[in-house]
Amino acid sequence: MSNWNRVFKPIVVLCAICIVITGALAATNAATAPVILEATIKAQNEARNELLPEAGGAFSKVDGVKVDSVSDVYAADNGTGYVITSNAKGYGGTITVMSAFTPDGTLKQIKVTEAQETPGFGSKVAATPSYWERYKGKDAGKALVLNQDIDAETGATISSKALLRAVNSAIEAYNAIP
Repeated sequence: MSNWNRVFKPIVVLCAICIVITGALAATNAATAPVILEATIKAQNEARNELLPEAGGAFSKVDGVKVDSVSDVYAADNGTGYVITSNAKGYGGTITVMSAFTPDGTLKQIKVTEAQETPGFGSKVAATPSYWERYKGKDAGKALVLNQDIDAETGATISSKALLRAVNSAIEAYNAIP
């Protein structure tokens, strides 16, 4: 048997397969990326409208606020408040939180928009609006403290701390708005 059939032919075939698969993946990504981006933007806008319905759906992005773990700061065009998106590392992954603030410096409400926490325990914090209610009405003038301002969820302390860190990053960003 020649070296071509034994050594080089399998290498060429595998390289050709890799090139075809890579091209297919790139084409799929190019076709789906705009759709995924549009769906993400729509979901974020819906979440902002849910958190601050008084804004009437009109928000403007606020630039110049540089706080670790904060990805977006939006102000309601009619002056009814701000919605800040932040994240923190939890037990199972990153928790992404949107926090709504009133103009007088009160935390109106929060919503976890993305989380990969452990089903059962960590998901109590990430997926339970009744837990999020604990943040409602808190003063945004200072960082919140676990088990002093906000009670941790039993069995989900790491997730509770992550959610608190994300909200505290949002509070820091709110206080840094020019």
